[in-house]
Amino acid sequence: MKIFQCQACDQPISFESIACESCERRLGFVAGVQEMSALEPSGDNLWHAYADPGTRLRFCANAAFAACNWMVPVDSAEPYCIACRHNRVVPDLTVEWNLTRWRQIEAAKHRLFYTLMRLGLPLASREQFSDGLAFDFLADPAESHAAGSPVLTGHDSGLITLNIAEADDAERERRRLLFGEFYRTLLGHFRHEIGHYYWDVLVRHDASLATCRAIFGDESHDYGMALQQHYANGPPPHWEETHVSSYATAHPWEDFAETFAHYLHIVDTLETASAFEIQVRPKLRSAADDDDGHVVIDFDPYRAGDFGRLIAAWMPLTYAVNSLNRSMGQPALYPFKLTPAVISKLAFVHERIYAARNAPATEEAGADMLKAVITGLRQRVAAPTT
Repeated sequence: MKIFQCQACDQPISFESIACESCERRLGFVAGVQEMSALEPSGDNLWHAYADPGTRLRFCANAAFAACNWMVPVDSAEPYCIACRHNRVVPDLTVEWNLTRWRQIEAAKHRLFYTLMRLGLPLASREQFSDGLAFDFLADPAESHAAGSPVLTGHDSGLITLNIAEADDAERERRRLLFGEFYRTLLGHFRHEIGHYYWDVLVRHDASLATCRAIFGDESHDYGMALQQHYANGPPPHWEETHVSSYATAHPWEDFAETFAHYLHIVDTLETASAFEIQVRPKLRSAADDDDGHVVIDFDPYRAGDFGRLIAAWMPLTYAVNSLNRSMGQPALYPFKLTPAVISKLAFVHERIYAARNAPATEEAGADMLKAVITGLRQRVAAPTT
């Protein structure tokens, strides 16, 4: 993510800020211009944004719960912002611990939506048609001493379900160790599950499906059986040479979702590195000259049509930050291996995303474009993907 600054006083501000620490002006995210903005009140709980002075704005309805700092144009009939309007179910917010966890979940989800908007991906909601993107944030019934099965995080035809226990750091770490994962975060969950959604949108009914099957495998193989075999037997030997994670070996759908998540990791982190104009020049004995291995990250990764440029910056950057983490006694920040096979999968995701940019840019037009495609999902019967 890029660096944001208060337009009134130039103080650096974070994506989650609600007030400038220097000039104390109210802050909000203006999705139309993709900027955090200083605000000036204009009466009746409306605001003018420094970043978009011609538009009167109000806060998303979830600002009342301190769960959102995004703005909505005053002439919009929507009470919620572009990110929050996709929520179908939220936990019981009268339970204080649920409210705390939901706020953390929303912070991660809003970062996801920033990335999706920067990539120009379509974001049709279920208000527009029944198989649009939606989120259910649920607590396990046992937490309220009720009967019922545990909540499973997963995706099913545009509906992403997240167990809010994932917002508990200790519980999430317990699950990470239980499943033998290198990495488990709220943002990572969102990036993985949205990968399932965009497989449906960008690949399922596209001419690229045959290429996808050649790269990731045939997704028509029984999904439920594949997961059972994966949990019973684990990943195949030498899986690191062909898959970005052990879970990616479970089924082609999971391989695509894991790869999609890593693509989002890459572009968002590279944007941050670019905002700081990070340069990487390792001092290696084998360096042929002073420029060998020198990388300057000074480009917008969301507009880098050449996927090779992303990888050329990403590989030395991750080597550097992993080394820094270990110097602090921490595990590697990015503990994954990008082999030629994995890079080819990332390149496919990159191509599909850039192809989607030829689609209409507005949410309403995007819904029209997607309706015929996603309606086809109603014809299939498949287990929800996790």
